Amino acid sequence: MATPAQWLAGARPRTLPAALAPVLVGTGAAAALDGFRPLTALLALVVALALQVAVNYANDYSDGTRGTDADRVGPMRLVGSGAATPRAVLVAAVLSFAVAAVAGLALAALTSWWLVAVGAVCILAAWTYTGGPIPYGYRALGEVFVFVFFGLVAVVGTTYVQTGTRPGLAYAVAVPIGLLTVAILVVNNLRDIHGDAAVGKRTLAVLLGERGTRLAFAGLFVAALAVVVAVGVVRPWVLITLLAVPLGVPPVRTVLTGGRGPALIGALAGTGRLTLVTGVLLGAGLALSG
Repeated sequence: MATPAQWLAGARPRTLPAALAPVLVGTGAAAALDGFRPLTALLALVVALALQVAVNYANDYSDGTRGTDADRVGPMRLVGSGAATPRAVLVAAVLSFAVAAVAGLALAALTSWWLVAVGAVCILAAWTYTGGPIPYGYRALGEVFVFVFFGLVAVVGTTYVQTGTRPGLAYAVAVPIGLLTVAILVVNNLRDIHGDAAVGKRTLAVLLGERGTRLAFAGLFVAALAVVVAVGVVRPWVLITLLAVPLGVPPVRTVLTGGRGPALIGALAGTGRLTLVTGVLLGAGLALSG
């Protein structure tokens, strides 16, 4: 029977910045437009975090039952390691989805009921990443969906539930956060590239190969930085986000110098820290620019 520490590890806390950062940025955009609403911002955060935990448990369940976790370098998986039964992990995923759904319903009641449809699509996308008959994470589409849902949907949605609008500013600042979140997935898949290839899991990393994936990872950082600078031309306070740049140096160096296995676990953690700090600074810069 899995211990509490193992269940916590299974929730993959290092990936939670991917859920927290877009809410911070979307809230900053709302504040820039004089529309900050603490309650709806908090509910958006609960939805984002619960969905992230849910997708982590769902991936653990789906990958474990498919047998694609047999050769892993990264953190322990509950089903693949035998620490928990598939049913127990599935229940954990369903409960996490339920928390997200309840918070989402409260958010819809306070704002607009069409958000129920958005939430349903988010849950479906979270489950079918590695679950269902045609998991898109096995078909090199994971990065596309991560950018859409953790970038555009999360940031613009957070701004919308506070301001009732979907301004161009929210779309613009969603791009760097979406790109950095994609970078988290890219370095994760780079770490698992050989194991994934061996079991037929066709991630983007498997298709690009090691060299292409390493270059793509660095390119995501450069593109995110360029968008921040572009937004900063119009809203100078946003440029405080550049204080996060030094945090990107270690993971980029590790990836570009051929780091493998455990070294990439550190790069994954570093990319998560960069994403979180970027979210904090970008959100604060937006709020100050209002």
